[in-house]
Amino acid sequence: MCNNECDASTEELAHPPALMFDFEGRNPTTFWQSSSWRKFPKPLQVNITLSWNKSIELTDDIVLTFESGRPEQMVLEKSLDFGRTWTPYQFYATDCLDAFTMEPKTAGELTQLTLLDIICTEEYSRGYVWKNDKTVRFEIKERFALFAGPRLHNMASLYGQLDTTKKLRDFFTVTDLRIKLLKPATGATMVDENNLSRYFYAISDVKVQGRCKCNLHANSCVFDKGRLGCECEHNTTGPDCSRCKKHYHGRAWSGGSYLPIPKGTANICIPSMNGPVHRANASSLGVVDRNKARVCDNAMLRCQNGGTCHHHQRCHCAPGFSGVLCERARCQGPGECEDQRSGQPALRRRLIERPLVLTAGALLLLVVPLC
Repeated sequence: MCNNECDASTEELAHPPALMFDFEGRNPTTFWQSSSWRKFPKPLQVNITLSWNKSIELTDDIVLTFESGRPEQMVLEKSLDFGRTWTPYQFYATDCLDAFTMEPKTAGELTQLTLLDIICTEEYSRGYVWKNDKTVRFEIKERFALFAGPRLHNMASLYGQLDTTKKLRDFFTVTDLRIKLLKPATGATMVDENNLSRYFYAISDVKVQGRCKCNLHANSCVFDKGRLGCECEHNTTGPDCSRCKKHYHGRAWSGGSYLPIPKGTANICIPSMNGPVHRANASSLGVVDRNKARVCDNAMLRCQNGGTCHHHQRCHCAPGFSGVLCERARCQGPGECEDQRSGQPALRRRLIERPLVLTAGALLLLVVPLC
């Protein structure tokens, strides 16, 4: 693609990482390009690492646009601890069994029970591509749709799952992403060793959409002095608004709740009281004499889905929910049960945290060749 005129040391001939994040729509398209596979058969491996120094909740698909053929093998990895440890998000290969000893699968085959499974897909790894077939995706919305319905109409169902399932929240949360390019497109079963300059990686655009993780205690997230940070409300503080301010420990900190629709529950930190803070005993749920045992409080046994705790003895549930801790959805009128099962009610809400599109200014990008 460079017509043998690529030179990383010369500005006019260089294709540095910054070109993956510049303004799109130019003609010709700008792109990052790796070195060629001149050391074959030694693998041509490159890591592209995106670091935010902040917990980010993904809200839309991750999309990579390749100018070269899409890689025959690659892995998308995530970190929740600022790059100290990494776990796979998804594997990509022309042959999943051969590359990663995994059966191929698409996101469309996932269910609510298997949503957290790490899969290998062959959908985005076909060698040399057509003009409109250049992208590699990690499907966020398709996974959201497993709870919210195919058109994401029943967001209340998704919010309820995110409110009560930490593993699900963590699945869509990252501090860092890493793209591991393992084998470039060859377009054939054999590598042409007489023309190794034709094998390389080239990416014109990397798109990651999300919002700062603020535990629903902030309306905005700002980029200040090179760092992203939540503008915490509700008497909370910390990088993710994950603790109460000093003198506001009248009850234990709790994240905000999306429910009940449409306003949610703020779970505001309240001023400290003179006496000790009583914490709930989880065993109280199994005690028959609930007049003496705590069924709920504002610490360990918080009423869910917008319910409120009454005298530590019972939860007053919001309309549409029931159960000891308001953990069960309740059908209220004719047709509503069928609607809930089909995911059709058009329940939408404005997210408490405004969506944030992460652009070049918000990214720290590191490209580390492993060869």
